[in-house]
Amino acid sequence: MRKYADYIWPIVGLCAVVFAGWLLYRELSGISLAEISGAIRAIPLKNWVGAIFATIVAYGALAWYDRIALLHLGKHLPWPAISLVSFTTYALSHNIGASVFSGAMVRLRAYGAMGLSLAEVGVLVALCSFTFGFGAVLLGGLVLVGEPDIIQRLFNIPQNWAFGTGVVLLLLVALYVYGSWKEFRPWRIGNFSIVYPRMPIVVRQLFAAPLELIGAAGIIYFALPDVYNPGFFIVLGVFVASFCVALASNAPGGIGVLEAVFIMAMPGVPKADVLAALLVFRLLYLLIPLAFSLVVVVLFERSRLSKVMQERLAEAGKERQGGSPHDGAAG
Repeated sequence: MRKYADYIWPIVGLCAVVFAGWLLYRELSGISLAEISGAIRAIPLKNWVGAIFATIVAYGALAWYDRIALLHLGKHLPWPAISLVSFTTYALSHNIGASVFSGAMVRLRAYGAMGLSLAEVGVLVALCSFTFGFGAVLLGGLVLVGEPDIIQRLFNIPQNWAFGTGVVLLLLVALYVYGSWKEFRPWRIGNFSIVYPRMPIVVRQLFAAPLELIGAAGIIYFALPDVYNPGFFIVLGVFVASFCVALASNAPGGIGVLEAVFIMAMPGVPKADVLAALLVFRLLYLLIPLAFSLVVVVLFERSRLSKVMQERLAEAGKERQGGSPHDGAAG
């Protein structure tokens, strides 16, 4: 059974890409490359600066995810090391897809070299994933309560239902905070226990969790033309929905899925401008970080290989030195 399970997620991701590609083709069939390139060239310099700053905010918040998880584990590592591991992890996992698994492999390799055990890295990956989900629930609740009509951009659902859903999401956030405040006991699963995050950790999550999504949505917000821009709150809500759908689809980098959902949810903005903003997002949030992360991985693996070779040479030298007196005595 496990043999077949290995093929399920790649097939799901491929189907998601094909379906999203068909939707994009249907939506963008009347748009030329000249219109898209013109929309990108029309983005003012100040908006490019804002989009770059938003990218830095997003990746800074992702590094904070790792920092929070390490504090929960009682591990204190230097900020530069955490930031580099986090940046590399997310740059790769966002582009590869299956972020939990691909991120786990990168973190296991990097944090394992810093002394963390396999179980500790597993807890770190799980808590980072939970922090992202926590941020999505928190922002989703705020958007649905503040702008309940946003749901009608994607679904034909009454506004009061959307408002009620937002209230439920915020109540879930409140329940999680309450559990931390009351210091709920660890959950035990066999010999394994899950320790409920304490209040200092949860307070950090309340700020870090939404900050990454706010930064990522800010890239698209700044890249959209001012005249058609529906406002940051709307862009944020649409981004949270489209980004979560893209992650759930397991499509590499959410390619096609993110664009299809976002374009459908922005009927008042010219499609060429929306696609141009999404291309800017992919450039700043996905492609440029991916290029840097590949360099980091190559340098890291090169340093690890060099260290292993030095250790083996040192061991071989010790063996030769230890064998010399014996050989002489035998002669």
